[in-house]
Amino acid sequence: MGDDASDRVQVLDDAGHVLEGASVPDLPDEQLVEMYRQLWLARHFDERMISLQRQGRIGTYPSLAGQEGAQIASTHAMADEDWISFQYREHGAVIVRGLEPEYLLYWMGHERGNEWLAEKNVFPLNISIAGHLPHATGMAWAAKLKGDDRIVTCHFGDGSTSEGDFHEALNFAGVFDVPAIFFCNNNQYAISHPRERQTASPTIAGKADAYGIDGIQVDGMDPLAVYEVTRQAVRKARDPADEQCRPTLIEAVMYRFGAHTTADDPSVYRDDEEVEEWKERDPIPRMETFLRQRGLLDDERIDAIQEAARERVADLIDAAEEFEPDPGQLFANAYESDTPRIREQREAFRALRERHGDEALLEDE
Repeated sequence: MGDDASDRVQVLDDAGHVLEGASVPDLPDEQLVEMYRQLWLARHFDERMISLQRQGRIGTYPSLAGQEGAQIASTHAMADEDWISFQYREHGAVIVRGLEPEYLLYWMGHERGNEWLAEKNVFPLNISIAGHLPHATGMAWAAKLKGDDRIVTCHFGDGSTSEGDFHEALNFAGVFDVPAIFFCNNNQYAISHPRERQTASPTIAGKADAYGIDGIQVDGMDPLAVYEVTRQAVRKARDPADEQCRPTLIEAVMYRFGAHTTADDPSVYRDDEEVEEWKERDPIPRMETFLRQRGLLDDERIDAIQEAARERVADLIDAAEEFEPDPGQLFANAYESDTPRIREQREAFRALRERHGDEALLEDE
């Protein structure tokens, strides 16, 4: 089931019981329940988004099922003012910052979705593999130079560690001591390539040694362990007592239950037995068991949480689908300032809309 787990940080066993000798993070009961609520919201949001894609109501979508625990718990360990740079699958991190209809708009093809992310201190999502890592390093370095105590947490998959951008970003971060956390969501596959075919390194966390920074491996399907590891990394990146910020590479070991995206067929490269084995470590029932044992959840409260999530996602979808885009945005942001050709195209498009209307533009000539 992946890398050697001898040094992997873990608080909950696969069933959700606290391991002997493990330290449970000192969090308020309300925050622990909120994390569970967001886990369930993320899972249901994921299910509905896949359904919408199958109906042709959004574009290609990457599922997060199985990875919610790492996304949500790590974001809880950050301050709201900190920046998140994510690949494209970390919907759970966005949920913690406050899910609104604008996030659905991105997947529907509207630029307003990316604008809204920036308002939540989340970088526009990145499709190119590892292309955002140097930007996250640069953002963190800029914060340090400005005396800003905000940090940057950069999410990426295990496939990104085989790209040159990964090495450049971590090397620069280590040399200049930038306040950044590099959070590798090791879900065992880079699309169809298993982790062991990408690197001979026993762990991804071990790659941190080459850059002079700390690396740590954590059970990415254990929300409590992820929270604690990220909290420590945040403190290291921001602690003014050290007078020297230090970045951290976190390898969160997890599994992607579904397809890489809705354009992928995982049955081609993995079998059902493997998937079922990993589902025994599902972060949602593990967190539920922990909270039940603490007397913070019961059947009635769980039913209420699930019903609220269903209603909220349904309302978000309805609100997003009422959005009326401006077709003129097709010509925006192609260049820093409009070129003569762009102005000509915009004017021609405007005139065509006035003569024929928007619906006519969609018809075949």
